[in-house]
Amino acid sequence: MQKLSVVIITFNEEKNIKRCIDSVLNIADEVIVLDSFSTDSTEDICKKLGVQFSTHKFDGHIQQKNRVMQMAKNDWVLSLDADELPDATLLQSIKSVMDNPQADGYIFNRKTNYLGKWILHSGWYPDKKLRLLRKSKGKWDGINPHDKIEMEANAKQEYLKGDLLHYSYYSIEQHLAQVNTFTSIGAKEAFKKGKKSNWFIAIYKSVWKFIRDYFFKLGFLDGYYGFIICSISAFATFTKYVKLKELHKNANI
Repeated sequence: MQKLSVVIITFNEEKNIKRCIDSVLNIADEVIVLDSFSTDSTEDICKKLGVQFSTHKFDGHIQQKNRVMQMAKNDWVLSLDADELPDATLLQSIKSVMDNPQADGYIFNRKTNYLGKWILHSGWYPDKKLRLLRKSKGKWDGINPHDKIEMEANAKQEYLKGDLLHYSYYSIEQHLAQVNTFTSIGAKEAFKKGKKSNWFIAIYKSVWKFIRDYFFKLGFLDGYYGFIICSISAFATFTKYVKLKELHKNANI
């Protein structure tokens, strides 16, 4: 049987972290939390639960998640956000993998709870995530804040049954606040890569985002919250490209 390290990054996650840690105690040989100097009770909760707790200044989602993964003493790692936890089916799937792994990385669906409702469409489900892996075969990559695990070219990947449950937002205000944060990060990353923006791009991409998620990805089946999610997602797309346009404008002043 393989030993498993569960790694989590946190910042002010007192609402979520206990639920996350409790969910994996029966499958983890160690749980490591890397915190970005939380100002709430996140640290106290983690220490009471007896997990390994460390701090490091936040320098990007990709950087922080790679950092905590390398802190794991085991090669097999389950990487979680503090607002996530495996459901019963996924826990059993992970146990089976640890008994006899047949691949280097495992993909499963993430299901999001939005203001108390499970979202089954709207471009949010099935949200495939690779989170269980041999750390010697993969690492976090992508463009902040949209990080993802990239496996080596020769690494074998398989799909696991079960859902990773994601408790995303407790209010629309919280959702909009994160949109503001994430679009700023996204615009800066796009600017660094030399990507351009203008009014046509901002409007076209945001309108298409709403049409795709609400109609083609069946967001209307999620009811009121489906409309809210698709509208905010379109607004986020618009906001990112407007911020990117402003970065180029200011750079030329």
